[in-house]
Amino acid sequence: MTLTDTPLPDDIGALKALVIATIQRADEAEARLVEARARESATEALIAHLKLQIARLRREQYGASAERSRRLLDQLELQLEELEADASEDGLAAATAAAKTTHVGGFVRKRPARKPFLEHLPRERVVIPSPCSCPACGSTSLSKLGEDVTETLEVIPRQWKIVQTVREKFSCRACEAITQPPAPFHVVPRGWAGPRFLAMLLFEKYGQHQPLNRQAERFAREGVPLSVSTLADQVGAACSVLMPLYRLIEAHVLAAERLHGDDTTVPVMARGKTDTARLWVYVRDDRPFAGHAPPAVLFHYARDRRGEHPQAHLAGWSGILQADAYDGYGALYKAGRSPAPVREAGCFAHARRKFFELADIAGAARRKSRGEQGAMVYPIALATVQRLDALFEIERTINGKTAAERLAVRQQHSAPLVAELHAWLTAQLTKLSRHHDLAKAINYMLRRWDSFTRFLADGRVCLTNNAAERALRCVPLGRKAWLFCGSDRGGERAAILYTLIQTARLNNVDPQAWLADVLAGINDYPARRLGQLLPWNCVNASKVAASATEEIGCV
Repeated sequence: MTLTDTPLPDDIGALKALVIATIQRADEAEARLVEARARESATEALIAHLKLQIARLRREQYGASAERSRRLLDQLELQLEELEADASEDGLAAATAAAKTTHVGGFVRKRPARKPFLEHLPRERVVIPSPCSCPACGSTSLSKLGEDVTETLEVIPRQWKIVQTVREKFSCRACEAITQPPAPFHVVPRGWAGPRFLAMLLFEKYGQHQPLNRQAERFAREGVPLSVSTLADQVGAACSVLMPLYRLIEAHVLAAERLHGDDTTVPVMARGKTDTARLWVYVRDDRPFAGHAPPAVLFHYARDRRGEHPQAHLAGWSGILQADAYDGYGALYKAGRSPAPVREAGCFAHARRKFFELADIAGAARRKSRGEQGAMVYPIALATVQRLDALFEIERTINGKTAAERLAVRQQHSAPLVAELHAWLTAQLTKLSRHHDLAKAINYMLRRWDSFTRFLADGRVCLTNNAAERALRCVPLGRKAWLFCGSDRGGERAAILYTLIQTARLNNVDPQAWLADVLAGINDYPARRLGQLLPWNCVNASKVAASATEEIGCV
């Protein structure tokens, strides 16, 4: 039966009741669906946990017959880490969905009993100030009934301690009302991890490329044994809490008039093999043309490199995109695109690299000194590199100036050099075979000449796409350390945390200190004020020394 066949009441009150009942049924269906997903995630995590236990028992019983068994344990630990984080994240989602209904109970995931904190760790008592008068009647006749102590595991660099947050109970002698301050906020409900510990955990994993199994080993050596599954729970929950900040950074990046775009490979676990997924990055950095908007980085994860991914990422955006010549961006540049065509800006660094490889005199000399067969050095390639370097030299003098000032200098000095470069490349192409490497490098520029000359008409355009390549540097630096993502969900979490950490770095803010501030205070901020926690607005986070900042500029 369709909705049009269902008789609807004419009374407004009955219609309101029908709508309320429909909404309630929809909430209950959503809650049951999320609860089922949480149960499935918990079951998968339990299966992975049991597999890891079996593998460890077999290794203990039969010994390490080969290095492959060690690698297998590492793979199982990484897979368990991602599944535990999935289960924790889905459990929070199920609890949130269940809170909207009165008939669907929240999903309670069965976890192994956590061991009490070790006694040798120092305790620091933090007593929450109690009221001087009864909140119920205003009487000052209060007597202490007792106290509740919440123990939170916290960390100071190279020093562990337990923070005991004491919530004293008082009863009013006048009205017998009992009062007590609220419990402290934890990222995980009834959690035990403090904000500085969580910030360190996230930054070590995604900023310093240390997987949780390696962190757990280091914690155990420092006298604080914590299992990988316990740490993975905290990662999944923290990622869920930080998701609103990721969305705010995404909106900020996509509000730019010019973006840098690029992607890189990231291995991801699959059934019996390792697939090659992709991390896409979009960088907003207006500092080269004296823009006032804070710089920011946005990462997206995708299982492959199909062009539909950047088209989806930038579906509602139009402006200038500085990227390489990847064909997947082609649909963004089409004339009939909605809301408007994206304008392509070529990267001279990519173009110069192709010529530099054919004119690398120093590299050929090194190969010759090692007795290797040196590659031929082409005079045409060398001359082209010198012409491109002249453009880069001009760009260095105008980096950080306003768009109008940059455009004026380019029209006066760069435009004649670009015209000469075009005539030079066209003339040299007629002397080469179309299959020659030099011909391919020349055609790479000539076929995209409009995109390469766009910087002559707009002072905001940079000469290269180096901003995106610098933002992506964190991924290849860590690939050898963490080997692969345990799942697609793990790749999505990596994109979220890479976005937060790289954005903090781009704003010269200590990522770990900023994450600690955010996790400690995010519960006190309503949704409309969450923007105050973004790296460029967070005044409490420690600033990074100027010498440690990443290179700024467009060349």
